[in-house]
Amino acid sequence: MGKNLFVSLGLALSLLMTPVALPTPAIAQSVSITIGTNLNRGRGITCSQGERLLRNRGFRNIRRVDCRGRFFVYHALRGNSRFEISVRQSNGRVVDVRRIGRR
Repeated sequence: MGKNLFVSLGLALSLLMTPVALPTPAIAQSVSITIGTNLNRGRGITCSQGERLLRNRGFRNIRRVDCRGRFFVYHALRGNSRFEISVRQSNGRVVDVRRIGRR
């Protein structure tokens, strides 16, 4: 009987002394996209792939402006700003990002 009491007390004390796992606070993460960012790991892209890759980088309301030639040009929103993004077709590299206005 005494042995069971000590085991029960030891178990209760060990449970009381274990730290309680607290949830980690949520933080906003920003995705950086700058000139020279390689969107497709150096492989050639199509116009629709470029749009999808920009969407994955946090842009929304993406509109294709020009998908002819060596560079694809898109207009897109991010935050409260509208951007014009140029992506090289041959390797998916961002060659120009310009803010063209606020929303």
